[in-house]
Amino acid sequence: MGPPGLTAAARLGLSPPRRLSPAMALTSVAGMMFYHTIMPKTKVALTIDTDLLERVDHLVARNRFRNRSQAIETALAEKLARLARTRLAEECAKLDPTEEQQLADEGLAATGESWPEY
Repeated sequence: MGPPGLTAAARLGLSPPRRLSPAMALTSVAGMMFYHTIMPKTKVALTIDTDLLERVDHLVARNRFRNRSQAIETALAEKLARLARTRLAEECAKLDPTEEQQLADEGLAATGESWPEY
């Protein structure tokens, strides 16, 4: 296989050796080479409902995702993003509109300005 850290082309002797950093990966598409960074990943074991896993496998079979890991990682990332937005909405709901208006008016009064007319 050749020394680790060399490009695939260098291992085949097609170009001078070029060392890649551990965070770089080589992708070849139709003869073109692209270098991109890879986020560190951790392998985990999950227990998932059989029906849910079958639905994930169906999406993988239809090429919606490359594999189960990508499907589950995407779903988890989307859920965490949705929860973050929900948290912001919950915190905003705690604000008292009257108090916020008074604070805004107070800030404008200190600068001698007023709210623009719409």
